[in-house]
Amino acid sequence: MSKLPNCPKCKSEYTYEDRSLFVCPECANEWALDLETENSENQKIIKDANGNVLNDGDTVTVIKDLKVKGSSSVLKIGTKVKNIRLVEGDHDIECKIDGFGAMKLKSEFVKKV
Repeated sequence: MSKLPNCPKCKSEYTYEDRSLFVCPECANEWALDLETENSENQKIIKDANGNVLNDGDTVTVIKDLKVKGSSSVLKIGTKVKNIRLVEGDHDIECKIDGFGAMKLKSEFVKKV
C-alpha cells in the first residue's frame, strides 16, 4: 500500500484518493498531485476556462462576449484566436485578432481548441 500525501491545506494525514484527485475529509480540500501549479523553471502554468494547460502558439476561442477597452466594439463569443503568447500578469495572453489588432486576454475567458 502506498503512502498518500498529507493535505497541503490543513496537513491532515487522513487523505484519500478519488479517481485522479486527493481529498481531505477534514477540510474538504481537493487537489491533484500530478498537476503542479509551477513547473521546474518556476514559471506559472496557465490554464483555460476548462482547466486545459495553455502553451505558446495554441489556438483558443473566446467563451464570452468581451468589451474592448477604449472602443465601442465587442469581441464576440466564439471568436477564434490563433498563435497566442503567454505572459506574466493579470491578462496572461497576448495575441493579434483580425479586425481588432494586438490585444491582451485573461485565460479564464478562453478555451483551447
